[in-house]
Amino acid sequence: MDKYVIRGGNPLHGEVNISGAKNAAVAIIPASIMVHGVCRLENLPQISDTDTLLRILTYMGARVKMCNRTTVEIDSTDVHFDGLRDDMFDLTRRIRASYYLIGAMLGRFGVARSTMPGGCNFGERPIDQHIKGFTALGADMDVSGGFINAKVRAGRLRGAKIYLDKVSVGATVNIMIAAAMAEGRTVIENVAREPHIVDLANFLNSMGADVRGAGTDVIKIRGVRELHGGTYALIPDQIEAGTYMAAVTAAGGAVRISNVIPKHLDCISAKLREMNVEVEEGDDFVMVRRDGPLHRTNIKTMPYPGFPTDMQPQVTTALCLAGGTSVITEGVYDGNRYKYVAELCKMGAQVHVDGRTAVVEGIDHFTGAQVRAHDLRAGAAMVIAGLAAEGITEIEEIYYIERGYEDLLGKLRALGADIRAEHVPEEAAEQDPASVNVG
Repeated sequence: MDKYVIRGGNPLHGEVNISGAKNAAVAIIPASIMVHGVCRLENLPQISDTDTLLRILTYMGARVKMCNRTTVEIDSTDVHFDGLRDDMFDLTRRIRASYYLIGAMLGRFGVARSTMPGGCNFGERPIDQHIKGFTALGADMDVSGGFINAKVRAGRLRGAKIYLDKVSVGATVNIMIAAAMAEGRTVIENVAREPHIVDLANFLNSMGADVRGAGTDVIKIRGVRELHGGTYALIPDQIEAGTYMAAVTAAGGAVRISNVIPKHLDCISAKLREMNVEVEEGDDFVMVRRDGPLHRTNIKTMPYPGFPTDMQPQVTTALCLAGGTSVITEGVYDGNRYKYVAELCKMGAQVHVDGRTAVVEGIDHFTGAQVRAHDLRAGAAMVIAGLAAEGITEIEEIYYIERGYEDLLGKLRALGADIRAEHVPEEAAEQDPASVNVG
């Protein structure tokens, strides 16, 4: 296993280029199963989640070719469904996005099987809205023994009117994928509006689908018989950009964050400005500067265009260094999203959690400590705390972080951070009680 070692106290300066959006990639790669012909994806992030999904597609018979560091060609013409192999299930258990394979396999084959979603553990991930959508489209669903099984009752999926009982990014993505090749018209109401929902719709349309309304609360899909090959470039990653914005906020300095869509960052920029951080927007960049004291603020996470739950740990970490009392309300997941708070408290933070609410009392500085990543965004928060801390911070279980951040060490080093990866022998990790994963 590896860990990150950070010597904090260095303000960040320079420029960082943002990679393709993780949340778009993990939806678009499964959707490529439905494409007959070569699908070329550009601006693909080099992260473990995308690598895992590409390996799954290879097991299913797709021909996958890396053209360069950020471009892949996927030919799913010969993809097949044959019950799937046990080693594939080992892969699907690793990531949340594995359940997007259900929508793609149902749309392509009329039958599907996958494991329950894996990935980060910060609360329940109910799939009731996915099941509701698939059932409405004409599939019989069975969830048992840790597996999701689905089969179209007759012929192919048929369009339907579906109302989601709660706004769900996962259900919106899965139903969109399945409905793209369903017979007739599908209307999905109360859908998620995140940028990667729009990106998925644009990808499907570029391959011949007819998806309208993405970015609003109603999506209408007219099913087509076949999707054809083509080329598509993914949008930049809103959360990666926001993470670097939060890092400058905590550590200080001035950083140009390039290859972004500033509009996608409005909810983050607004909160940072309340915290006394200067955010200047360009056509495809934001310039973030912080050299004065941080001010308190309150945050409530909400579906897009509200403040994203995936930015809550990073900005809460920065608020630990703000004068006064800040209140954070988690409006998307349950209180398990706050597991990282115990790690921040090891570094001197004063945070009290009650259910979905965290009350943050500002401190003067963090002190380096040995901590661990509980999940992807919590791991990013630990990195931010380490960058701002006095002394040395060691972060374990960094595989969570590498699920969603491309070349994090290289990008931070280019900004002046003192951060490195260090290998820890398995024997030493087993002997160290702090390294035991009890999450």
